[in-house]
Amino acid sequence: MKTNKQNPDFLCIGVKLLKWFSVHGRDLPFRKTDDPYKIWICEIIFQQTRIQQGLNHYHRFINRFPDVQTLAEASSDEVLLHWKGLGYYSRALNIHKASHQIMENFGGVFPQEYDDILSLKGVGKYTAAAVHSICFGGHLPAVDGNFYRVLSRIFADDYDISTTGAFSHFSSLALLMMPLGKAGEFNQAMMDLGSEICRPRNPYCEICPLNADCTAFQLKKVHEFPKKLKKIKPTELQLQYAFVQHGDHFLIRRRNESSIWKKLYEFPTEIDEKYKTYELDSTEIKHKLTHRNLTVIIRHFIIKSQEEFENLAEEGGFHIVDYEQSAAKSFPKPLENYLKIRFEK
Repeated sequence: MKTNKQNPDFLCIGVKLLKWFSVHGRDLPFRKTDDPYKIWICEIIFQQTRIQQGLNHYHRFINRFPDVQTLAEASSDEVLLHWKGLGYYSRALNIHKASHQIMENFGGVFPQEYDDILSLKGVGKYTAAAVHSICFGGHLPAVDGNFYRVLSRIFADDYDISTTGAFSHFSSLALLMMPLGKAGEFNQAMMDLGSEICRPRNPYCEICPLNADCTAFQLKKVHEFPKKLKKIKPTELQLQYAFVQHGDHFLIRRRNESSIWKKLYEFPTEIDEKYKTYELDSTEIKHKLTHRNLTVIIRHFIIKSQEEFENLAEEGGFHIVDYEQSAAKSFPKPLENYLKIRFEK
């Protein structure tokens, strides 16, 4: 469906949504502020994390980094540590880099213009529109998965959401419904409706405030929308590690920025042939990323000689840590789980 001209019928849907939101909108702590820094952080955190799961992480992060300057002055190690448990660590590195951009390019003041917000590292069209509309009154829809789902069902629109044109197409539909001066509220209302009512599976259509306006509901075809024809086949990837241990200590190093798990800590990825006689066992861990299926194989080595152990560390550029010290570092989830199993028996 393609529509270019706004009309009162569509605006009425938006007004109805805002009335519902004024009563049923979620009581979330970051909705009690108009600080664009905090709105930005929460938008990044909750892109891949459910609200209830991410609230404690949000509070912990904001308590430690209450403003852009505090974040910019921190080390990447500390930023990653306070992101621990959220996954998607590249996002933490991106907001850290963006904080430096704000300090250097905008005098430490969070930018107000949409294009300036979009220029920040790791900020896409959705996040830029959300911050711009909520904090600065920009008349822009913050189109995400909730928007795709709600709008495609309301209009019974079969536009493929996996295509590059989907953002623009559904933005135009959202603008038909968005009352002037209410973009921030409208965007948050759409987020809440999509999260709480118009869910991907088992939506609560009977109590939806827009069910009388929803074409898919009237046609009994809600579960046919949204349309997503293009499926990305995950790639298979195998990683091998050596867990090299001497007493209560083991070897770790920090990853570079060239691949997955950028700047997180890991175990050695190689071991000298002469040490293979010290191998005890191996563990295979399956782990799924967004578009990758990982098989992580960890071989366990016990080095009895402290001198040999220290030589290995020096030759390979590794840190020697115990389990308590490793807790102050950020590891990929499979390695973090491995450490818990190994030391918390």
